[in-house]
Amino acid sequence: MTIRQALKFKNKLIKEITDKTKLLQEYNSVEAGNPRPYDPLTLVDQINELTQQLIELKSKIHRANVNVFEMIFEMSELKSNVKALKKMDCTEGKSTGDRYRFDAESIKESVISVRRRNEMIDVIENRIEELQDKLDHHNATTEI
Repeated sequence: MTIRQALKFKNKLIKEITDKTKLLQEYNSVEAGNPRPYDPLTLVDQINELTQQLIELKSKIHRANVNVFEMIFEMSELKSNVKALKKMDCTEGKSTGDRYRFDAESIKESVISVRRRNEMIDVIENRIEELQDKLDHHNATTEI
């Protein structure tokens, strides 16, 4: 199984655990005399079995990714940087509706213009795409 396949299977296991957990939560306690469509003890056993499979699978994925951790971490941090940059206020010139001063018009200036910010984001997103391509190749070709 490749990492790519393992990641898909991991998501499937997570969904199964989530679904069975919801059934357990819903049907553990029912009104006396009403039929119980699922046995809570069976669900607990199934959840525990699926959880053990998930732990083993995640461990295999983790070990298989040792050589690409730096790329994974870099991509994660770059995505955080892009998110922060997109929230950065780049307003310049007259500004009304300042959330703290409703009665006044202000003139704002920014060090980094909206155009410069967007260029910075483009550069970072290009690096993220480059890293993602390398990781996709790794995930498709690395067996666990």
